[in-house]
Amino acid sequence: MEQQLACPLCQGTEFERQESRQDSKWGFTSHKMTLMICLQCRYVLHFSQGHSVFDFD
Repeated sequence: MEQQLACPLCQGTEFERQESRQDSKWGFTSHKMTLMICLQCRYVLHFSQGHSVFDFD
């Protein structure tokens, strides 16, 4: 049985997917993230894509 992503606030199941990057406090590390934005209530779910001290682009 496959599970479907659901918004924790409104239980919506339709999302807009965006890619994001956030630098650490001191700028030594860049965190890549996938953002899933609920189309019903606009709540944003953050998913890490991993990070490395060598991610400069």
